[in-house]
Formats: sequence, C-alpha cells, structure tokens
Amino acid sequence: MKYCKKCKHLHNDNEELCTACKKPLYEITDENTPVYLISAGGFELQRIKTTLEDSAIPCDSIPQKHTTSAEAVTGYDISYRDIVVPYAAYEKAYDVCVGIGAIKEGEEEILEDDGVPVNSDTKTATEEFEEMSGTKRTTVRVISAILLILIFAAVIYGTDFITGFIKGLFS
Repeated sequence: MKYCKKCKHLHNDNEELCTACKKPLYEITDENTPVYLISAGGFELQRIKTTLEDSAIPCDSIPQKHTTSAEAVTGYDISYRDIVVPYAAYEKAYDVCVGIGAIKEGEEEILEDDGVPVNSDTKTATEEFEEMSGTKRTTVRVISAILLILIFAAVIYGTDFITGFIKGLFS
C-alpha cells in the first residue's frame, strides 16, 4: 500500500501520484504511519474521535490547510479537520466509522446530522429537491407570506366573532 506524505491519503500500489495533491507516493514501511481516514468538523469531528478512542484506536485531527477557522469569532473551532489513524488500525477505524454512519460503505464521505452525505451528487431516495430559479423562489416566498397573513387574519377575526357571539348570549 502506498500513501502520500503530504496529505496522508492511502493509494493502491500501482499509482505513482496522489490524486488529491499530485505529490509522489511512498511505500508504507512503518505500521504506525499516520494515514487519512475522514474529514469532519464541529460535533461530527468530536463524535468520530470519541468513538475511535472508545474503540481503543489512536487518532489525531489535523487542520486542513485550505479552510479557515471561526474560532476567534465564535469561541470554538468549527473548521473541518482531517482525522488520521495509524496504518495498522486503519481497517478497524474504517469499520467503526461505517458502523456509526460517518462513512457510507464503499465511499469515504462524511454525513451530515440528517444522514445526507456532504458534497453528494446523488439524490436520496426519501427526498428530491427541485432547483428553483430566483423568480420562482421569490414568488413562492411572497405567496407564503400572503397566506400566513390570511391565516393570522382568519384566526383574529374568527376569535373576535366567537367572542362577540358569546357576549351576545349574555346580554
């Protein structure tokens, strides 16, 4: 098995350059070589790291170079980080991530809280969303606002009518 020393991604033996960063690949000689498992951020990062640690798999998170952190503004780190594990524990770590739903079987994709993969090009079987043009989106928003106002008016006038009817019974 080969890996990239820069980004820590694993590759097949027949590959010569990393597909992620185009750097030369090297043979793994040490079982403790850190290799890339998955990228995650925020709560998902903590969930994956805690699960790996509970499974006795050592792991570390490395900040991604191309992302910026909002830690200075928000007070906590929400940036995405790469989770790396020792090469010897990679298979077990991969299986653990599949078990908790962080990786879909056969793909290395991080899942959102609702179970939908990030950067997914495929639509889920349960929901399909239609891309709307700006005009259609604006029209839907205006109609929704008008309907909400009509519902509030109906509730207010209905309550006023019922209150007047009840007052009329006692007068």
